Order: sequence, then structure tokens, then C-alpha cells
Amino acid sequence: MTADRNKSVFTTGEVAQICKVSQQTVIRCFDSGRLKGFRVPGSRFRRIPREALITFMKTNQIPLDSLDSGKKRVLVVDDDEAIVEMFSELLGRDGRFEIQTANTGYQAGILTEQFRPDVILLDYKLPDINGTAVCRTIRSNANFEHIKIIIISGVADPDEIEELRAVGADDFIRKPFDINEVIVRVADMVSAA
Repeated sequence: MTADRNKSVFTTGEVAQICKVSQQTVIRCFDSGRLKGFRVPGSRFRRIPREALITFMKTNQIPLDSLDSGKKRVLVVDDDEAIVEMFSELLGRDGRFEIQTANTGYQAGILTEQFRPDVILLDYKLPDINGTAVCRTIRSNANFEHIKIIIISGVADPDEIEELRAVGADDFIRKPFDINEVIVRVADMVSAA
């Protein structure tokens, strides 16, 4: 069973199918506290939030691919519409990626929570915030530890690049860039994830 990528809460039966174990095993893990979740008020039904399921699967070395659509999710964050369009079209045409876009740090934050990207292509200088603050915010949330961040900028000096790496950027690409190189680096990032 491949779960709906946008589903945020699962039944014990769904968790059993995703993890390829019996429902009774899921219930035992839930009741012992090894699988976090909650009971539906006024009933005996157990529900498991997506993040608790992911934590449980990682702890027990259960592959996460049954929670995935198969495509790697890329969030493109840039206030330059031409760059956003170019990345959306080229990465989308590649076939391995599902793309969402944002033009501000605020939109990026909302989409990071909802879309759960594998990789963020992040412009360093956004209208409302810089890349350092975005990296710091993402890295402060344990739910986002798997996300790879590639900073794209034409104005960062070596000290800024070092600071970006220190706060959690995984890679840095200087503008102007070769689009094929960017696609290769995105693909490398997701295969290493």
C-alpha cells in the first residue's frame, strides 16, 4: 500500500498495511507507547499522526517509501518569476520530481510544513527574509531534518556561504548557473537523502 502523501492521520489498519505488519502488532506498539498517537474521544479507536508514524518507521528501520508517491518533492523558493518558471518546467519535465513554488520566505515556511519537500532550492535574497534565517528556521524543526537545502545566489560572498553552511545549507550554487548542473545536483541530493 502506498499512502496518500497528504494524509496526516492514520488508523491502526492503515499503519499495519504501510508497515507490513499485523494490526494487532500496531495496537500493541501503540498501547505500549512505542508508537505515539491518540484515541478518538469517546471511542476506543486509535489514530497515529504522520510525524509519529515516520518516527516509528525510522526507529524500527521500516522503509519510508510506502509513504511516498515515488517522486521526490522539490520546493523552489525565489522571487524571480522567470527562475521559478524555469525550474518548475525543467524539473517537472524530468519526471523524477514533484514541484511546488514560493516567492517569499513566508510562503516557503507554509509550503515546507504542507508539502514536506525532500529538497528546497532557495534564493538567498528574498523580499521578506534571507536564506540564513530560512535555513536556521528549517534546521530548528526536527521534523524537517531530512530536507536538503540548496542555496542559489549571485550575491553571497565566501563568508556568507560559510555562514549558510554553518546554519544548515547542504549546497550552494552561484548565479548565473547552468540549469543542467542544478538538476544533477538536485538529483544527487535526493538520492543521498
